[in-house]
Amino acid sequence: MDLKMSLDGLQAFLAQDFPEVAEEFTVEAVAPMQLTLRLNVQDRHLRPGGTVSGPSMFGLADVAVYLAILAMIGPKALTVTTNCSIDFMRKPAAGVDLICEVRLLKLGRALAVGDTLIYSEGVPAPVARATLTYSIPPKA
Repeated sequence: MDLKMSLDGLQAFLAQDFPEVAEEFTVEAVAPMQLTLRLNVQDRHLRPGGTVSGPSMFGLADVAVYLAILAMIGPKALTVTTNCSIDFMRKPAAGVDLICEVRLLKLGRALAVGDTLIYSEGVPAPVARATLTYSIPPKA
């Protein structure tokens, strides 16, 4: 399968369609059925104790799988999350960005399923794992 959107195209899509969060994320790499996304951690992502919050990690996984799907099918903004399961495995390192690695497990006409691992930058053990399912809009 070939990519329909490049790394630069995905970043531009975020800036155009989701300007309120575009600066929070940086697409690090994209390949067929795979994507790596960085959460540029800022104070608003932290919970008491100085660690990245669960909702911020969920957001990272959600945006990462969404972009991985769009990389394969093109800019279909109405692709939506239908399910998510996330396991928080360890406390993220303080003061560093998070990196989410996505692998699409299924990319069908109506549904896509992606698996993610989230890491603190520079730390080999994942801090969270999430599996997400998306509904893809029918072709017009």
